[in-house]
Amino acid sequence: MKKINTSNLKSEAKTLRAGDTVLLSGTVYTARDAAHAKLCNMIDAGEPLPFALDGAVIYYAGPTPARDGMIIGSCGPTTSSRMDKFTPTLISHGLIGMIGKGKRSESVIEAMKAHGATYFCAIGGAGALYAKCVKRAEVIAFDELGCEAVRRLEVEDFPLIVGIDAEGNSAIK
Repeated sequence: MKKINTSNLKSEAKTLRAGDTVLLSGTVYTARDAAHAKLCNMIDAGEPLPFALDGAVIYYAGPTPARDGMIIGSCGPTTSSRMDKFTPTLISHGLIGMIGKGKRSESVIEAMKAHGATYFCAIGGAGALYAKCVKRAEVIAFDELGCEAVRRLEVEDFPLIVGIDAEGNSAIK
């Protein structure tokens, strides 16, 4: 298992291969389809984004509210294909990593190959496990979206599988 920090993912992405297991630490942003639509609209309008896409990692998740004494509630992955119509735009603006579950479209895979991005698979149903890897969480944009608001998470040893590597090779069947 390879330990990777999000701050080094841009340089390490090309060394990862489909099927590799990793423990990811660092900054990850949560965003689902409603937030993706807003981000792409902001890009189209030339507006500043709530976080820099260059070298960013987005986790397709809508965490539940935190219980007393917890940093975050359950935060399992959502189906990645829901973001596919937005993802090539975000990748072309610097998005380097995505975390979710399920297959990706050919247009996403082509954008990944063109820009060296990586898609990590998280295990559905493991939201409580993933919540234990979150060391800090804060809403940074689109609070009106509730659980789909964009959050900045600081994660430690977040267990993932490289689903599709930067060369377009897939471990997803």
